[in-house]
Amino acid sequence: MYPVKNIFKIGDKQHFVKVVQAADLAHFEQDKVHEVYGTFALGRDAEWCCRLFVKEMKEAHEEGIGTYLHVIHQSPALLGQEVYFEATIIKLERNEIICTYIARVGDRVIATGEQGQKIISKEKLAKLFETLI
Repeated sequence: MYPVKNIFKIGDKQHFVKVVQAADLAHFEQDKVHEVYGTFALGRDAEWCCRLFVKEMKEAHEEGIGTYLHVIHQSPALLGQEVYFEATIIKLERNEIICTYIARVGDRVIATGEQGQKIISKEKLAKLFETLI
């Protein structure tokens, strides 16, 4: 059974605005790399923007799980800058949703990419996690 509420269509969009914080800068453990929005933080926020669809599609007994994230980081964003994310559905099939996204600071594109998620029952997800213990 593939539950997913059929409330979106290909081409639908979601938006998310992120202000770059100190925790989002490119640092690894104790190694400061740059005082700009790190690719790992940008990827997290891009996935969140795409997940906004899943939040509305899933039922109470379901959850979304990420299947992949592709990030093409093209330009930096500085501490305190607003990053505007826009996610667009490119594929809806059964319990899978695939989105492209674009991230901008003003008119400047800082990243593009693609993200995938599947919606499955919480029970099935719990059983999957149990097999990993």
